[in-house]
Amino acid sequence: MAVNSHNSQNRPTPNIQQRVEGILEEARINRREYFQLVTLFLSDLSVTEEERRLLNIVFDRLQNSQIQWGD
Repeated sequence: MAVNSHNSQNRPTPNIQQRVEGILEEARINRREYFQLVTLFLSDLSVTEEERRLLNIVFDRLQNSQIQWGD
């Protein structure tokens, strides 16, 4: 039984998209935000493919030191 339609599976929710855009714009993430994003990423049922792609951008940039830690 599918909960989401095909279109909604491809579009990120505004909340996740806004959070990722804010992190990328500031090039800074705190540990609470990181924990929340990791939790979202690991929750397979609630994250669309596009949201997963956005989260991967944050994780990649963090790993490459393009995003700094800021608590």
